[in-house]
Parts: sequence; C-alpha cells; structure tokens
Amino acid sequence: MRGILISTAFGALVATGVLAQTAQQPEETLSVAERTSVTAKTMMVAAANPLAAEAGRAVLAAGGSAADAAVSVQFMLNLVEPQSSGIGGGAFLLYWDASEGKLSTLDGRERAPLAATQDYWLDESGEKLGFWDAVVGGRSVGVPGTLMLLETMHKAHGRTPWADLLAPTIATAEEGFAISPRMAGSIAGAQERSLDLFPATKAYFFNEDGTPKAEGTILKNPDFARTLRLIAAEGAAPLYTGAIAGDIVAAVQTDINPGILTLEDMASYTVPARDPICVPYRSYEVCGMGPPTSGGLTVGQILGILSNFDLAALGPSVEAYHHYAEAAKLAYADRGLYMADADFVEMPTEGLVDPLYLASRAELIDPAAAMESAAPGEPPFKEGLLWAPDTQAERPGTSHFVIVDRYGDMVSMTTTIETGFGSRVMTNGFLLNNELTDFSFAPEADGKPIANRVEGGKRPRSSMAPTVVMQDGKPVLLVGSPGGSRIINYVARSIIAILDWGMDPQEALNMGHVVNRNGATDLEEGTDAESWAEGLAALGHEINVRNLNSGLHVIQITEDGLIGGADGRREGEVLGD
Repeated sequence: MRGILISTAFGALVATGVLAQTAQQPEETLSVAERTSVTAKTMMVAAANPLAAEAGRAVLAAGGSAADAAVSVQFMLNLVEPQSSGIGGGAFLLYWDASEGKLSTLDGRERAPLAATQDYWLDESGEKLGFWDAVVGGRSVGVPGTLMLLETMHKAHGRTPWADLLAPTIATAEEGFAISPRMAGSIAGAQERSLDLFPATKAYFFNEDGTPKAEGTILKNPDFARTLRLIAAEGAAPLYTGAIAGDIVAAVQTDINPGILTLEDMASYTVPARDPICVPYRSYEVCGMGPPTSGGLTVGQILGILSNFDLAALGPSVEAYHHYAEAAKLAYADRGLYMADADFVEMPTEGLVDPLYLASRAELIDPAAAMESAAPGEPPFKEGLLWAPDTQAERPGTSHFVIVDRYGDMVSMTTTIETGFGSRVMTNGFLLNNELTDFSFAPEADGKPIANRVEGGKRPRSSMAPTVVMQDGKPVLLVGSPGGSRIINYVARSIIAILDWGMDPQEALNMGHVVNRNGATDLEEGTDAESWAEGLAALGHEINVRNLNSGLHVIQITEDGLIGGADGRREGEVLGD
C-alpha cells in the first residue's frame, strides 16, 4: 500500500454520521440543457448518484487517493443504484499513477463457470434461448469480479484504511436512504420482467401488497450492511472462498433456470492487469481497455478512421455525422467478427488499430452516400477467416465514474451487473449479475465458430469503454458511460465534441446522441439530434428516433484546473474542491 494511511479526519466524518447524510437526493433534477460544467482546483469526482459522488468527495477531501474514493463510490452505488452495478457484478478500470507516470488497467469482468460448454444457451432441441428466458435465474450469473478489482486497486494505490471506506455505505444501509426517481422508475419498469419473481428480491424492492416501492420511500438494507462489515474486516476473501461464496453458489440454484456455479469457480477467479489499448487521434492518444471488452478497440477504431477527415472544419453537421455513422458501421463490423476474450481466442488486436488498416477502412466511406451496413475488414491476421460474425446485444445495466485526486492519480471505471437488476437473484443484500447473456447464444454460424461463444472460464465480450485521453504523456480527459452496446458511440462522440469541436465537458454531454451499430442510424428523441434526420436520410441513412439514455461522466484536466460534467439523462453529480 502506498503512502500514509489517512484515517482521522475521514473517520470522524463516518463516526458522526455526516457522510451518510450530507448529500441528499435532489428534490428536482436539472434537465439536460440546464446543466453546466463544474470546475475545481485539484480534486474531483463525477458519479451517477449524489450520495455516491459525496462519498467519493469526502474521501478526497480527507486526503484519500483516487483509489480510495473509487472504493467508497462503488460501494455506495451498490446501495443506492443497485439496478446498475455492485459487488455481484464486474468492472473495468483504468488507473493513472502520477508518481510513476503510468496508466494501468484491471480486468474485473465476470467469468463463466469452468463446466460451461458452447451449447450453454441452447435448449434441448438445439435452438437458442430467448434473451429474457436466459436472463432470469441463476444460469445467467457469472463469477463476480468487482470486489476483487476494488481490493486489488486499493492494495496498490490506497492511502485510507479499507474498513473506513466502507463505513459510509454501512451507515447509509442501516439508517436508510430515499429511493431516487430513477431507481423508483427502474423498479416499476422491471416488475413485468420478473423482478418480483424471487422472494429476497421481491421483499426488498416491493411492498407487502406487491406494488413497487415508490420514489422517496426510505429503504434500509441491513443484510448488505452485515455483508459490508464482513468485507470491511476480511477484505474480498469471504466472497470468493468464504461464507458469501457459499451463499452465491446456493442462490444461483433457482427453481427457474438454475445455474452451475461452484465453489471452485469462485475460488479460482482472478483480476488480470492488462495493457491498455492506445490509439493516436490528432495530437492525442485515446487509451481504453482491451479484450475481453470491445470498448477500447472499437472506440479506437472509430476515432482512427475519422482521423482521416477534418471533423473540426466540418463542425457538428450532417456531413460530420454522416462520416461518424459510417465509421461506426465499419468499426462495429470488425467488433462482431473478431472481438472476444483474448485469453481464449486469437485476436488481431494490433492489426485492428493499425493506422494503415484504419486508413484503408476510411477509404470505404462515400461522402455522398451511406452504406446499408459494413462488412468486416481484413486486418493483418490470417485466422480471421475462420470466424463467423456475432451480433449478440448488451443491455444497459451499468454505471461509470471518474475521479482525480490531489496527488494527480486518476480513475476511469465502468461497472455493471449487465441488464438492469441483473439476474433478479439477490443474496446477502446485493443483486447478482446476468453477465453470461453477453456471450453469443449460438456457438457457430455457417459452420464457423463465433469468437464470443461460451467456454468454461471465459469472460464474455463487453462494450464497456472506460477511457483516458493522453497528450504529451499525461491524461487530459477521463470519460465513460453505461448504455450496453451503445456505450462505444456515446464515448467516441463525446471525445469528438471536446477534442474536435472545442466544447467543454457539459456542453458535449448535453448534445443529442447520434448512434450507429452497423445498421440504422439512431437519433435521440427530443434533442437537437433530430435536426440531422432529414439531411442524413437524404444521404441514404435509415433513421430511427428513440430514447438514448446514456450516463456519461467526464473530467477534463487543464493547466488551470479540472472541468467536470455529469449526464443529465440520469442523476449524476460532479463535486470538487
């Protein structure tokens, strides 16, 4: 562990209950258009819920590191935004260590049971299960990775005692918190998707008469408080080799869709440190996570293709968005064919982001006409011809936060339980993920294996894209978002808005979304994005206008200090010194 342990000031806040009560849920959430950027001098946190943001800010103010704040933020998010992330799920982390001048990554992605085979998602007749038939119940649960990731990060970069960082969430779980508008809406919306099927989950999220608990209801979680007291005392071990591991293995044995997780699966889980994927873009390097997430590679491909065009001169325009949508089609085509867990599948990682390859892909963009869809390319990689494309979608049950501390350390972390409320299975006060539905349900197509097929011990492909943009060897931008397979679009377009169009973070987040995943072009309803519909349609784009609910958080690092933005589409907040 680095540095001096910071405990006195932070411990005093915990002991007096200040942290549990300082940040109340806002009575009225600002609209997207009303939000403006927040500035700070040396430290900042942006997270998806005010209570989580305040927990992180308090840690930073007491002298804690970005790693310390990330631990506090994640545990509080688990409590107050349980539908999106928690210790029953997985995460990807980018960490900038200022003292070493090094960007590192940790892979906390969930893992399939060792006994899983490629026909995991096929029924008795060999047909693929329907998505929701697969989600609900223990079979969709992979070995969780978030808690071990937090412990690994804290051991390397923490300054505050581990137990102190859990204390605010323990206090809030015992005293209760007001259900936020978004959480209330999520509970009500998920009732028709079996959120009330399993007894523990039903008892927590619903009233005795079966109605969803409403906004403003004070919700206590004594089971989660007990879980956190055990983790505070013993670290991650109870979840992987102790009592909580046994409870998880028992919980996935549901009457409907039972799982096959074992104690061996839990005990053998690891959090690998992987090399970041960094792609040149203008005078910057855009760095993200590599496989098993497709996020870093696909964001990098989109930007690498667009580096061949002068987007700054085009500005936000029909022409710019046409080029953007075409680049996204090309990148998503490669994503579907090549990207999966590189520990199991040979991947052309370097070839996919090779500047010459991306320049050749850029030549396929016709400025005057949209392609219906793109075919995968052929980066330097002979094995690519052996694979079949995969189109498995991901659902948006995810959260993202970004942190900068007074020492110059930084965190960009995306965290998830997959679909909102995960598998619907709850144990020890937290929900378990349904991450195994991110695998391809079909193991092969046209006689060729699909790279993202199920295999024992494998991590499913993700679109999570925690990102750090570097210039002259130092971070200048932290960004990421929830949003399932649309995450890639949300992150790439926000980077373009800030770097090419000169917007400040909040201006970039307030813009309406334009999304393409190698098909129709989606425009965010009720926003300025709708104004591009006629022009894009004239170029041949199939247009869909729909709700695009991102949850972007951004911190820009400048010579004058920090500038932060939080997505008004959710309940996020930015706090600094």
